[in-house]
Amino acid sequence: MNKLLLKHATDEDQLGSVDSSPSVCTNMSPRNVVFKKICKDKSVAVYMGKRDFVDRVDSVEPVDGVILIDPEALQGRKVFVTLSCTFRYGRDDMDVMGIAFRRELYLSTRQVYPPLQDREQGIHTKTQARLLRKLGDDAYPFFFEFPDNLPCSVALQPAPHDVGKQCAVEFEVKAFSAESQDAKVRKRSSVALMLRKVQFAPDSEGAAPSVETSQDFVMSDKPLHVKASLDKEMYYHGEAVKVHVSVTNSSSKNIKNIVVSVDQVSTVVLYSNDTYVKSVAIEEFGDSVSAGATLQKTYTLLPLLANNRERRGIALDGKLKHEDTNLASSSIELEEEMVFQEFKRSYLKGMIDDDEDGNVSGGDDMAPKEK
Repeated sequence: MNKLLLKHATDEDQLGSVDSSPSVCTNMSPRNVVFKKICKDKSVAVYMGKRDFVDRVDSVEPVDGVILIDPEALQGRKVFVTLSCTFRYGRDDMDVMGIAFRRELYLSTRQVYPPLQDREQGIHTKTQARLLRKLGDDAYPFFFEFPDNLPCSVALQPAPHDVGKQCAVEFEVKAFSAESQDAKVRKRSSVALMLRKVQFAPDSEGAAPSVETSQDFVMSDKPLHVKASLDKEMYYHGEAVKVHVSVTNSSSKNIKNIVVSVDQVSTVVLYSNDTYVKSVAIEEFGDSVSAGATLQKTYTLLPLLANNRERRGIALDGKLKHEDTNLASSSIELEEEMVFQEFKRSYLKGMIDDDEDGNVSGGDDMAPKEK
């Protein structure tokens, strides 16, 4: 039989929640960690078995947990729990005339006490069942399913001197006690846990990306032809990207340099589609291709967050407080158009400069999808 072990921790050390009340990390077994957070007036506590929920493109793991109440502290109030997704595009101190720089993309509310259904009918996981047995009759389960087309957790990296919350898509579970769902919520009677929605790459992989282009020059009868290809379509964090480049210079120009970069394209949908392009790995190899010559070579790039720590505007995977993260994974979408999205993708861009006019031959994007 599993023993219930309690380990006290601060929010910053363990849970990364917005509230500063004491928190607990509960070990139900060596493999099962349960996160707990209790509000300041002790009326409501939240228990969750995990805080990362996987989006597999065609399905998303549901959010489940248990709410523990104190009937005496409630004093007749009801208990509700919400799942929300918020797009924050400005710091709190930038709010003007009461208008917050954030947009609520999704909000779902459940009443957990008094229960609207039999307690056993609300159990969906083994973790919930174990917690209900341990916590007793004052514990109630909750369960949410993510809607289609919500973005995953993502944030834009602030500059080193920036303070306050960053531009991000954030998920949160919040429990509170109030006279009704629409009544004003007292801060002392509410508790929140930040969650992450992370996207996993599908098991199946498409064909290796390949692109080619030709560039004509004035006073040259024949073009410059460039072809670039990758070994595979999908790359994981920390994995090097090998780029196979073939240059056939039939023109009269001399090519003096080859530049290969992995660019991150972030599209932020607010009032319009704003696109930001950031190179997360770039190399100038100095290879030249004289007129009438050819070149075939493989170049290696390694896009890492460690090399982009102080660059403002780099898209990152969402993270909990004091946890490290990665460059944002490429978004993988269904065919249907997303109602609202902030998405990002990495693409490989090659540039070849000639020695006179500074003309650039650039290939179309080739997207190594990062997990």
